[in-house]
Amino acid sequence: MLQTPYYLIDEQKLLANMRVMDEVREKSGAKVLLALKCFASWAVFPLMAQHMDGTTSSSLNEVKLGRKKFGGETHAYSVAYADHEIDEVIEHADKIIFNSISQLTRFETQSAGMTRGLRLNPGVSTSSFDLADPARPFSRLGEGDSAKVEAVLEKISGFMVHNNCENGDFALFDAMLAKVEAKFGHLFSQVDWVSLGGGIHFTGKDYPVDALCRRLKDFAETYGVQVYLEPGEAAITKTTTLEVSVLDRLTNGKELAIVDSSVEAHMLDLLIYRESAKLEPNTGPHRVMICGKSCLAGDIFGEFSFEKPLEIGDRISIQDAAGYTMVKKNWFNGVKMPAIAVKGLDGSVRIARDFTYDDYEQSLS
Repeated sequence: MLQTPYYLIDEQKLLANMRVMDEVREKSGAKVLLALKCFASWAVFPLMAQHMDGTTSSSLNEVKLGRKKFGGETHAYSVAYADHEIDEVIEHADKIIFNSISQLTRFETQSAGMTRGLRLNPGVSTSSFDLADPARPFSRLGEGDSAKVEAVLEKISGFMVHNNCENGDFALFDAMLAKVEAKFGHLFSQVDWVSLGGGIHFTGKDYPVDALCRRLKDFAETYGVQVYLEPGEAAITKTTTLEVSVLDRLTNGKELAIVDSSVEAHMLDLLIYRESAKLEPNTGPHRVMICGKSCLAGDIFGEFSFEKPLEIGDRISIQDAAGYTMVKKNWFNGVKMPAIAVKGLDGSVRIARDFTYDDYEQSLS
């Protein structure tokens, strides 16, 4: 058995999501780009690249990774580009999407030879977290004044709109898109492409994929545009586990188990959004709080049920551990960084990357 902790990416489960990508691409005509901000573990890019059209990014480093390791179309987006990086971004991207008219104008000369777009903010979203809501009050994410946007239309050929967040409800997506169209439809008909961003959970169980495809196809035909989607979670949901081992047991009003991983360091989104990790089957008479090994008091994965008492050395598989984990992991407390392992289509498991003390040392100075 591999030494814990490690993330285990299962290519068979990943392939199931990729087949949905194929279905959406074929039936709707939309192109799908992997959102590297969510998942950027390039060990499985060769598989994903067979079923997706390319990548979209949020930084220079992601642009370069998408070009180097994934291929296909490489879309560059950033909340703000710096003067010293814009030329390198342009060098590695097929399309560049500016967050503001100010940035579009500022870098108009440098980007003149490439396809350019602008992010729009429709003022509505599906997010239930203010922290993640791109349409929150005073949002800096995109332009919301259609008159101002119309004045710069000759400088761009497309738009990006991102206002869905983990939205598994097609009816809600449909209603949100209608609101976007009501505000910006007259602009869509004047460009060549529109990206509807990510956050549409169309690989979820029982999601009405056919209805989504019809809606996307109708949208494309109405405005005469190429539609793009930017799935992150939808591409990698339920493909990966974080494999951990029990290091200690304590009782302090509740049964506690400390494992060789950390929410603060390895699944940071759980801490940020105050959510619990997922364990399956999560049944049985023995209720235990699973705790991380960092010194942060709230470093807790959650409370779960087990069929028998946990013992030191027992292994636990934390489910759905692909999105916003490996791209966010950190060296807090110097806790051992989980390795990245891949379970191939043939069932064999290989270590794609292990992390050592040298990696920790070299991340500092």
